[in-house]
Amino acid sequence: MTFTAAARVAARLAATLNWSPDAFWSATPAELRLALGLDPAAAPAAAADLARLKETFPDGPAR
Repeated sequence: MTFTAAARVAARLAATLNWSPDAFWSATPAELRLALGLDPAAAPAAAADLARLKETFPDGPAR
């Protein structure tokens, strides 16, 4: 994911959660998962899952 794409995702999530930018960027992954209604203790994605997602949804070339 490019920086620009990551920034757009972060902005959309912050707006969805009604969090200020500072609140969003200082949140831990567990806090973010909890705020999104996900299990905060859930294991992160496995490397194979990430590789499959990268192949399925490739980013464009880095700028």
